Amino acid sequence: MIIKKFTAKTEKEAIENAKQELGEGVVVMNVREVKAKGFLSFLKPHMTEVTVALEEESEKYTAAVSAINNVIASSQAAEPQPAPAPAPPVAEETVRKESSAIEEKLDSLQSLLEQQLQKPEEDKEDKSNKGGEKEEETEIDKFIKLLHNTMLDNEVDEQYAKDIIDEIGQINKPNMPFDYALANIYQKMILKFGMPSCIKPAESGIKMVFFVGPTGVGKTTTIAKIASIFRVDQKKKVALLTADTYRIAAAEQLRTYANILEVPFRIIYTVEEIERAMEDFRDYDYILIDTAGHSHQNHTQKESMSNLIHSVDDKVEKEVYLVLSATTKYRDLISIADSYKEMTDYKLIFTKLDETTTLGNLLNLRLYTNAELSYVTYGQNVPDDIEEFNPQSTVKQLLGGKN
Repeated sequence: MIIKKFTAKTEKEAIENAKQELGEGVVVMNVREVKAKGFLSFLKPHMTEVTVALEEESEKYTAAVSAINNVIASSQAAEPQPAPAPAPPVAEETVRKESSAIEEKLDSLQSLLEQQLQKPEEDKEDKSNKGGEKEEETEIDKFIKLLHNTMLDNEVDEQYAKDIIDEIGQINKPNMPFDYALANIYQKMILKFGMPSCIKPAESGIKMVFFVGPTGVGKTTTIAKIASIFRVDQKKKVALLTADTYRIAAAEQLRTYANILEVPFRIIYTVEEIERAMEDFRDYDYILIDTAGHSHQNHTQKESMSNLIHSVDDKVEKEVYLVLSATTKYRDLISIADSYKEMTDYKLIFTKLDETTTLGNLLNLRLYTNAELSYVTYGQNVPDDIEEFNPQSTVKQLLGGKN
């Protein structure tokens, strides 16, 4: 895996530079604004730094691995050792920076896992008394097994956890350092999550955004939070619609938020009414549409919602977001995801992260549906308690680290 940072005036320019050097297969892992350096730097505009990863075997990757092992071996040696053969300066400097960044993100996770690996001497004696029929596990084998069990404790699906561990097993060596194995699992899981894909303005005209999902997951509150961000923070023109004609309370709740934000609100009963709303709000930036939760077996409701969503096809840009609760059982999430997949493609929003201690379902649904994650919510406060999905923070928690 190649990890490298590119700095340019804009995010787009930095990504283009990365693609020119590493190829089209790069995955963006992080984007941040950095200050210019050098003389009179305070007069220069800020730059954008993009960290990208490329998962492939190459001479550059081999040199990077060698540099990691040399750096770790030299830092752990108790006595002065002969200097290892120098790695290419650029590769070694890159590895040092990326290794340091990973350590900062995982905090003390590695040391915590190492402590759990320490077994009482009695356990070792018990093993030695069994005749040595089974080859004793190496420390790195125990470490990887511990990471696997930690993922299972965080309710990562067993097959997905096994697949991740098997990928690491392909490079497993008896003397492989713990932090090298940990860094590889960390990076691979971030790549599996991908970067968040959130609501962006239409290239021209309005963007219509449909929010679908079962009853009780917090769709209406989530819409209010997103509308607040657009209206208050970004000064965009927003209209709120609801097609949830089954729950009067949900419609009144959204109407209340619309009044507070001073944005238009309508209840939509038919396809003709949504087309009229498109015409009336054609100079707006966003139209956010709440929808009713439906039973998986109610084909009439499913057909009605599908017709509503597809009624705007070829007329305006649209996005569909499936809102799910992080507290829902994985088997039920699969059923819900399959039901909505029959209607349309979607991106994922997870709510109620504050009501669970395990986040495995975020990875499970990402891999099961191949749908991009966008936002997560962790409370009822509007416009707070919402943020873009953070793959680094989530992976750290899945591997046993603190948020």
